[in-house]
Amino acid sequence: MSEQTDEMLRALADPLRARIIEMLAGEQLCTCHLVDLTGARQTNISNHLRVLREAGLVEAQPAGRYTYYRLRPEALAALAGHYADLAERARAAGQTRRPCA
Repeated sequence: MSEQTDEMLRALADPLRARIIEMLAGEQLCTCHLVDLTGARQTNISNHLRVLREAGLVEAQPAGRYTYYRLRPEALAALAGHYADLAERARAAGQTRRPCA
């Protein structure tokens, strides 16, 4: 597993960050929208968005006084591809067992 995949998985492991990702899948939102939708504090949302940006899952786009965030679908597609590859390996392995010593 790549370091980027590890970072994305750690970022998505937090329930609030996973929820933010779900919301950003439908539209671009600014911090104030996410505060209203989640009930979390602005500083908490900002910290979660920083983690998601650093993991490469979201992008920030300034718009006047506000910054809008959008999901990077290619990042999620890469993560989904990683799990699809694992599923294929598991299918191919079938009943293969490593013998015990």
